[in-house]
Amino acid sequence: MGSLAQNIANAFVANTATQYIGCFIISMIPLIELRGAIPIAYWFRSMNPEGFNIVLGYVIIAIGNMLPVPFIFFFARKVLEWGKDKPVIGRFFTFCLEKGHKGGEKLQEKAGRGLFLALLLFVGIPLPGTGAWTGTLAASILDMKFKESVTAVMCGVALAGVIMGVLSALVSGAVF
Repeated sequence: MGSLAQNIANAFVANTATQYIGCFIISMIPLIELRGAIPIAYWFRSMNPEGFNIVLGYVIIAIGNMLPVPFIFFFARKVLEWGKDKPVIGRFFTFCLEKGHKGGEKLQEKAGRGLFLALLLFVGIPLPGTGAWTGTLAASILDMKFKESVTAVMCGVALAGVIMGVLSALVSGAVF
């Protein structure tokens, strides 16, 4: 009898559909997002080379990473402001707000009038804490327009996907 984690891992490796679903879910998790889902997709492909299509996996991951963006843009700031002084969740919500404020201030500082490009690069360069979630929260805090924000984040997700895809291909080629 295996551990729960081992059973979950075996379920994902069991068939291609669960691998795609796993990539989709992982890409929606804050802080992990696309940056974690793409290397996992390459691992799934190494386990199932004939069944797992990496291009389809990339598309599914990008969609999963972008799905929360409108909700974050319109609701996250309001929810975080509401919860920042609550006893159990206050510390975490304050952390999220501060992270968004800091990200927004850095973007505003560096970008000036080129905020679209700065947001795109902020989301697109795969560093810790610079994904679609943080970028969208920063755009919301900076009161950017929705369409401009989503377009910049989408382009940033595509850029991050290319970078992570190339890095993952190089690493998986060396390891597998």
